[in-house]
Amino acid sequence: MKGKKERTRLESRELLSMYRDMVRIRDFEEACPRLYSQGKMGGFLHLYSGQEAVGVGVAHAIHPHDYMIAAYREHGLILAKGAHPNAVMAELFGKATGCSRGKGGSMHMFDPDIRFMGGYGIVGGHLPLAVGLAFSITYQGGDEVVVCLFGDGATNQGVFHEAMNMAALYQVPVVFICENNGYGIGTSVIRASAMESLYKKSCAYETPGLKIDGMDVLEVYEAVREAVQRAREGGGPTYIEAITYRFRGHSISDPGTYRSEQEKKIWRERDPIPNFSAWLQAENHATAEEIASIESEEKSVVAEAIRFAEESADPGPDELWTDVYVE
Repeated sequence: MKGKKERTRLESRELLSMYRDMVRIRDFEEACPRLYSQGKMGGFLHLYSGQEAVGVGVAHAIHPHDYMIAAYREHGLILAKGAHPNAVMAELFGKATGCSRGKGGSMHMFDPDIRFMGGYGIVGGHLPLAVGLAFSITYQGGDEVVVCLFGDGATNQGVFHEAMNMAALYQVPVVFICENNGYGIGTSVIRASAMESLYKKSCAYETPGLKIDGMDVLEVYEAVREAVQRAREGGGPTYIEAITYRFRGHSISDPGTYRSEQEKKIWRERDPIPNFSAWLQAENHATAEEIASIESEEKSVVAEAIRFAEESADPGPDELWTDVYVE
């Protein structure tokens, strides 16, 4: 954690809530490989471990009635937005009690009650949906904001530029957040993008763009809070590049051998969770006992989510015919 910036805006209660959310996401994600290997989850599985500071910083910077839309590495994001771990774990198990009633699985979670508008498997495919949501807000005179999270690989897709152009043209209330973890599957950014500083791509659309430390939850919070406030007041879109790192492979089947052990070691030392814990204690926002209590409680929360998912029923055959069309 950086120590030079003024960080007293938030009270200890809110800071500890951020820490709790990051711990919950990490414990949840780290339980998934074991459960997947036991055959309790199917399909693809993309984990959020390492990137927790981005999702939590974003979620705490927006209002509950604001919208969030994401790509396929979205377990951590839907948890940060407020979904119950039981419902998320049950969705991974393909159970009827899941947030998408077992039909979305890992890549397609959706919860309109908390305005989490889905994870999408097509790279960059959800960016136009974010712009559409934001245009709808403007059209109806609402005060909500849409935050749209995506990976670095999406910035090379044509749809990224179409969405950026449309958002800037109509000045809709959307904040684009690129979670740049350095790799699109196994291809590094420097081998895939002619412009390595991805935030500079916003210049083509005269949209404010900035790069932030995605391993620092408070830096994420402050940047997103300002962008969201600007969008809510009619200032249009902002494009944020959050530099982060995924500790596991692209998916559960990826051994990640294209990354050196030295590289992984360097990024492990920047782990946002223990670094935030150390800062909280150094700044007297929490004691070691309070930190340990949070960590113990969240392990129990994840254990309960697993129990709930295991004991939940599978979807019935009639679910094949529900939600095909929206009434």
